[in-house]
Amino acid sequence: MKISRRELRVLLLHEFRLGRKATEATSNIYGTMGKDVLSIRATQHWFNRFKNGNFELDDLPRSGRPLEVDTDVLKQLIKEDPRLTTRCLAERRGYSHTAVEKHLSELGKTSKYGVWIPHDLSPHQFQHRVDACMELMTSHRNYQWLRNLITGDEK
Repeated sequence: MKISRRELRVLLLHEFRLGRKATEATSNIYGTMGKDVLSIRATQHWFNRFKNGNFELDDLPRSGRPLEVDTDVLKQLIKEDPRLTTRCLAERRGYSHTAVEKHLSELGKTSKYGVWIPHDLSPHQFQHRVDACMELMTSHRNYQWLRNLITGDEK
């Protein structure tokens, strides 16, 4: 069962108000939710906040780059100007450079000659690759290449 951060913090506040210690609260939550839900250090952190009178359970807004990248906006920007670099795309939307690269590769886009294009083969290119592979495989079977191997010695 997946539990949200806020629900977990409500459980911690409940344990705090019952007068339990952080380790005891952690073991109680482990018993009901599992060990991968919470660490003892996180429980200690929240118990310290509760002791200081801070009972705010939601995350405070933070500055910085957004974690989510809107792929539809990236598609639209590339459609408008396919010559944009990943750094330009990142600056325009306020994303990190690496996040833009990651999402473009997930979209199947590669940069060829400064233009973002889909990394798909045309049917002709695909057939050409299949033909080349088949030719190499059949020629290897028919050709006795080991007899023509020349070895030499330094003398």
